[in-house]
Amino acid sequence: MISKTRNRWNRRIEFGVFVVPAIVCILLSAIVPFLMSLYYSLTKWNGVGKHIKFIGLKNFREILTSDTNALKALVFTLEYTLLAVVLTNVVAIVLAVVLTKALKLRGLYRTAFFVPYIISLIIIGFIWKFIFTKGFDVLYEATGWGVFHWSWLGNGDLAFWSILFVAVWQSVGFYMMIYITGLQSVPGDLLEAASIDGCVGINRFFRITLPLLMPSITVALFLSLANSLKVFDIIYTLTFGGPGGATTSVTMDIYNEAFVNNRFGYATAKSLLFVFLVLIITVVQVKFTKSREVEA
Repeated sequence: MISKTRNRWNRRIEFGVFVVPAIVCILLSAIVPFLMSLYYSLTKWNGVGKHIKFIGLKNFREILTSDTNALKALVFTLEYTLLAVVLTNVVAIVLAVVLTKALKLRGLYRTAFFVPYIISLIIIGFIWKFIFTKGFDVLYEATGWGVFHWSWLGNGDLAFWSILFVAVWQSVGFYMMIYITGLQSVPGDLLEAASIDGCVGINRFFRITLPLLMPSITVALFLSLANSLKVFDIIYTLTFGGPGGATTSVTMDIYNEAFVNNRFGYATAKSLLFVFLVLIITVVQVKFTKSREVEA
């Protein structure tokens, strides 16, 4: 009886030693800040002063009814996300298909495409800002091509495509590796049987390979969708939301409200609405792509 009681207490102590620290970390890093954000979203506060005025749902009412900047930023973010997700995943799949073939320098090519992903987005942004400004000027003087003389970051439309290009270039290697892993898991005997039946080339890819690649597509779409919706670093370094707010994303708009306009409570309300929007979009995407998955 005594030994059973001792064993029970030992198991409880072991449970506490391993689980309680994790629970405390989750509380301090996620749950408590989230609850504080809920409170601050109902207040008028500059983020620094001691005076915090409770105003109820006024912040949310202003966002949903009269904040034109929020709407403009949302439209930009959705347009950017749609193009970034499509281009990134299409290019990544193409690269994955090419780099799973028996090429001599296959490993080197994979590394070359993956390296930009492990570099900080802030550094990537500053590098490409230098290229778009100083580098293109040098190329224009050397070649005389008008495309290098365009204001790639000073024109609203061109700035959009510049940000999109840098984002796809930086991240495509990571998603390429996801698709390479998925392609390597496709059964070879199934592809061979399809070839014997006359299903070859592009036809075999869309009928056999692509459906079996859906688990990888689900993961890649989820990650690229979430990252694109939360885009901030590249915009911060390349354009800071300009020119004239043409490239201001939702996250950039939240940053401006909190740290430029000193409306911390209002920015918190925007961030909560944005979190729920991202949650809804990603859940719908995962459920949709999961329903399209097939087993070999």
